[in-house]
Amino acid sequence: MTELLDDLREAYLKEMEANGHSYPFKTAHQLAHRRLALPADELVELILSAPRLLASRAGDLIESEEEGANPTIGAIISANLVAAGMDGLMMVATKRDWLERDEHGDLLVDAHELDLCKPVLGVDYTKTPKEFVPQTGRSQLSDLFAAAETAFESALSSETMDAYQLSLKIASDYAVFAPDDLAPLLAENPLMLGLRNDGLVDPEMFNQDPPAGMILSAHLTEMMVAQMVDHAIEKGAIGMDSEGQPLFVDDEEPPTLH
Repeated sequence: MTELLDDLREAYLKEMEANGHSYPFKTAHQLAHRRLALPADELVELILSAPRLLASRAGDLIESEEEGANPTIGAIISANLVAAGMDGLMMVATKRDWLERDEHGDLLVDAHELDLCKPVLGVDYTKTPKEFVPQTGRSQLSDLFAAAETAFESALSSETMDAYQLSLKIASDYAVFAPDDLAPLLAENPLMLGLRNDGLVDPEMFNQDPPAGMILSAHLTEMMVAQMVDHAIEKGAIGMDSEGQPLFVDDEEPPTLH
């Protein structure tokens, strides 16, 4: 992370020298997106080295209208990287008197220059990275799901609660939330950077702006519950209606992370 930001600073200084110190904000905006909106394979490597990036939230940092309302995990993290890069470059610009701040500390940028800064779409993290090669053999994620299913099957015959409620209980026991634990799972499959909140995290949590890692946790928990429900259906522990849909007690809603 530090190396990325140092390289960005050096590139900014070179470009500003080359263009006669013109358009300091626009130059920073373009460079930060070009250098820090990383492709999926590079982004997961960075997350592995700095799992705290999974605590990133979207806030008002995402410029793309396509990503703004329901951004992907990758878009959230990239937007925070770009914002961090821009903060550093604006410090450089003010120290070198390329930009000024008002009495409130806000940057004073010419309106014409701001008009030249168009929203950047960024990387589409829903697409499989070109360099991604799925690992062979068992993954940490498959081991985690297998352990949860084993626990579920073991408890299914002895628990008094219905199978669906049991799946929720087991999923909560095996859910992964810590960034240090989530980062390796994400590295196994960078395509998970394309996951979106999609209402899985309780909107009352985090002021409707959940961290990227919490969104990933919610999806993994949902997948775990779905796997256990499928297993329960196969065992006859959950019935089906006439249309082939599972019959849950009291028509529970799909799990939402609270």
